[in-house]
Amino acid sequence: MLLKRSLPKIRWKSWVKPWQNVDWLLFCLPVAISIFGGIMILSTELKQPVTDWWWHWMVAGIGVVIALFLSRIRYELLMQWHWVTYSLTNFSLIAVMIAGTSAKGAQRWISIAGFNVQPSEFAKVGMIVTLAALLHRRTASSLEGVFRVLAITAIPWGLVFLQPDLATSLVFGAIVLGMLYWANANPGWLILLISPVVAAILFSISWPLSEPIILFKELSFGPLGIVWSFAMAIVGWQTLPWRRFGCGAIGAWTLNILGGELGVFAWNHILKPYQKARLTVFMDPDHDPLGAGYHLIQSRIAIGAGEIWGWGLFKGPMTQLNFVPEQHTDFIFSAVGEEFGFVGCLLVLFVFCLICLRLLHVAQTAKDNFGSLLAIGVLSMIVFQVIVNVGMTVGLAPVAGIPLPWMSYGRSAMLTNFISLGIVESVANFRQRQKYY
Repeated sequence: MLLKRSLPKIRWKSWVKPWQNVDWLLFCLPVAISIFGGIMILSTELKQPVTDWWWHWMVAGIGVVIALFLSRIRYELLMQWHWVTYSLTNFSLIAVMIAGTSAKGAQRWISIAGFNVQPSEFAKVGMIVTLAALLHRRTASSLEGVFRVLAITAIPWGLVFLQPDLATSLVFGAIVLGMLYWANANPGWLILLISPVVAAILFSISWPLSEPIILFKELSFGPLGIVWSFAMAIVGWQTLPWRRFGCGAIGAWTLNILGGELGVFAWNHILKPYQKARLTVFMDPDHDPLGAGYHLIQSRIAIGAGEIWGWGLFKGPMTQLNFVPEQHTDFIFSAVGEEFGFVGCLLVLFVFCLICLRLLHVAQTAKDNFGSLLAIGVLSMIVFQVIVNVGMTVGLAPVAGIPLPWMSYGRSAMLTNFISLGIVESVANFRQRQKYY
């Protein structure tokens, strides 16, 4: 009799055992965020005949199944197939440029069985796997290792940028920087990597009551850019190995001068008008209140109207009357601010902080560098997207078109986030050797 009573219990344990080391807090928090995101999407579409909220939950359910499946497969298998993953990533990005569908001035989607799939979203996971495998075999403690990573990243990054998809290309940059730092890259080298971008911005800014310095025709240097370039020359002199004859300092200075001028050229000849507007309007949205600044102005009004406790679910006037464009996608956080107030916003950010802390814990406790780097790549992706998305809804960052993970409507983004979660859960699940009976 005792034996018969214990059999169901043994069977239950044997069924659960493949997931016994999964970080369930890390798993449940994104699921909860996804459910809450569907409710907020429903709130933004309550008076419209659309069912994006239902699709949001359905895709999240598929993502949960995929994440559970991936979490019980040994993540080490990804290292054996990382070049295949890299090739498929580049192939998909090339395919979307050839046979993709266009919308809003960009060609980013491929239609498969009536559904629009965005390959650049899945490319984030492909790059995390590829870079984790490369840095596992050779760390970034040498410049050779850093240049190798940058060379591998350059192809998919360039393909994404040419779509054009500036937002995803920025996410690529955040992933690379985070993984290089975790792989023992010198922090000074990382500063030098992003310094040309800063120089490109500063070269167009002049000191008060002064004009840019014009040395040659079509070539000008903003005073702030010159100061920045010399500061980076000091960083290069201190961190780069080529100290003889000041080669490191000269190289860093030249890199920033060229980066600044290329940035000015890109601004004048490459970037689309809507991309320029997104990058600059956050500094003064009232300059174009009915055009590029409309999103930011309406978003700030909605968040401010929520005050401390908010208007309540389905009761926010800005949300219900659709005053905030794209509120179910990029600006979903403004609906949270209006209907749940400052307290609701803090709770959402607290949940994201918990997710990031659990990702960091998995990275620190992984049994090898490959698993640790996978977790850090996902952490870098999530942190950057949350900071930029929340920042742009409150007017502290440019409108970059980056969705809020697990909350914004977007089927490709949702599946990408859950695939990433499943890989990290595999790292957590196989931290110790397990025996199955």
